[in-house]
Amino acid sequence: MTVAERPSPDRRVLSPDGTILDGNTVEDIDDETMLAIYRDMRLMRRFDERAVSWQRQGRIGTYPSLAGQEGAQVASAHALAEPDWIFPTYRDKAACHVRGMPLEVMLLDLLGHPDGNAVPEDCNVFTQSIPIATQLPHAVGMAMAADKRDERAAFLAYFGDGATSEGDFHEAMNFAGVFDAPVVFFCNNNQYAISVPLERQTASDSIAIKAQAYGFEGVTVDGMDPLAVYRITRWAREKAVDPIAGQPRPTLIEAEQYRYNDHTTADDASRYRDEEEVEAWRERDPIGRLERFLLETGRLDGEYLDALAVEIDAYLEEVIEAAEAESVDISMISEHTYDTPPEQLRRQFEER
Repeated sequence: MTVAERPSPDRRVLSPDGTILDGNTVEDIDDETMLAIYRDMRLMRRFDERAVSWQRQGRIGTYPSLAGQEGAQVASAHALAEPDWIFPTYRDKAACHVRGMPLEVMLLDLLGHPDGNAVPEDCNVFTQSIPIATQLPHAVGMAMAADKRDERAAFLAYFGDGATSEGDFHEAMNFAGVFDAPVVFFCNNNQYAISVPLERQTASDSIAIKAQAYGFEGVTVDGMDPLAVYRITRWAREKAVDPIAGQPRPTLIEAEQYRYNDHTTADDASRYRDEEEVEAWRERDPIGRLERFLLETGRLDGEYLDALAVEIDAYLEEVIEAAEAESVDISMISEHTYDTPPEQLRRQFEER
């Protein structure tokens, strides 16, 4: 059997009402993993709600909401192994947290503190990318280096649908295909690149199909089905680090999903999409979907849900208190830019 003959998992496991679709089973996903995915989605949904509120209060800067995308971020990160790396965008805070980034550190970034970009040494998370798609060649380069050192690790790079229009995306895909890099390209296709809808972004039948031009496999998954995302990411990881035959192979995963809120708190999504569209996608909500399945199968109950809500709120209060205890001064913005700030900048600091 060759690598190409390894069958890909189903693109959907759970229906929107939380029932397992015909022909599917979850026997290969243990209860501990499913509950961990659920807990982390609940935590990050609440973190997202609080972060939007904190921004409106002027306590943090512009914030990119991840509501609706928890399933894709959390489940994909849980599918990785300890030596694996992720390369996040500015919206992938849920994936970063699953992979070990403390929430208080990510809040420091939103507070304008330079330590917010300091990734702990034992955390295999690349510095978050604000420019679009620039992290993709970095992921491929690190993957190629690891492969040359015979290290068994996968390198998962997150990006949005808009990134597929950038040259970095195509260059990274081409290098990965030619050099058999152990990379998983993970496209969070949330239907809009700020205000540009997917149909204005590409004429391809899908984003996943773009992988064919670079000689490797692309698959589409329901990004709001956490169990499907977990399974398909685990499958792609296995292809990258443990091929059935031959060299490791990259994979492009297109996770179809939706961001419920504005692109950032500086955006107004009502100008380019209507509420009916948003509500239609909310019916596929990843948290409610998995919660209904876990309740129906007896893996959790109402008492657990109530306790979890209290626990999450208490934890987030500790997180924001710890982050806000760090003093932030505007002069920090040049701390790692200039040895000696230019005169014009120095005067601005004095006049503030």
